Amino acid sequence: MPAPQATDWDAFDSEINAAARRCGFCPASPPGAPFRAWRRPGGARRIYLSAGIHGDEPAGPLAVLEMLRDPFFSRSPDDWTICPALNPGGLRANTRENPAGIDLNRDYQRRESPEVAAHAAWLLENPPPHLFLSLHEDWEATGFYFYEINLHDDQPARARRILDAASEHLPVESSAVIDDHPVRQPGWIHHAAEADLPDAWPEAIFLTKNGCPLSFTFETPSRANLEKRIAAHLAAVQAVTIP
Repeated sequence: MPAPQATDWDAFDSEINAAARRCGFCPASPPGAPFRAWRRPGGARRIYLSAGIHGDEPAGPLAVLEMLRDPFFSRSPDDWTICPALNPGGLRANTRENPAGIDLNRDYQRRESPEVAAHAAWLLENPPPHLFLSLHEDWEATGFYFYEINLHDDQPARARRILDAASEHLPVESSAVIDDHPVRQPGWIHHAAEADLPDAWPEAIFLTKNGCPLSFTFETPSRANLEKRIAAHLAAVQAVTIP
């Protein structure tokens, strides 16, 4: 699978720019923003995809690049917005936090970091998505798993479809409790629409509180082969968006 090295984020940025334009995406972030956003208008369903909010989790941003290289978007009729690398400073340093030591994915309530302050303001300027997808990694996990926040009707068959798709590339996490969260079934955490810590909102909770009814946070195990992690993310996104 061709991809720039995970540490070469300048090359990655150039690749994303070129690949996004080839897929019909246009720049969507404000001038001077500390993040890049791209939008491809489509049908009535708005989907927002983000990655790279933790700088030591390269598989998510590289999976977005692979989606742009793959025929994936040509098969999707939806209106897409993507933020491929929300923590560019952390990605370059290979640190979870931004260069100031802030975990950006716990800052959407306080908005103390310039990255999240700008990103949250931008999100609020746009209509809430119908579906939010977030690509992450977990250094403690041994298999793929995901969080679901769902304000709509329950769809266990959809969860099974996601797990089946990802399991073609990685095992499903078998633990009954993942990161202090009991699973609904192996690999599937059905999360309440509330943050685990009241003042430490992740991006998914912020979006839920501001009108997004459905989100999935996909987690691949950091210890697994990078190409398999990328492939599992791509398969999981396809399983949600192209049933």
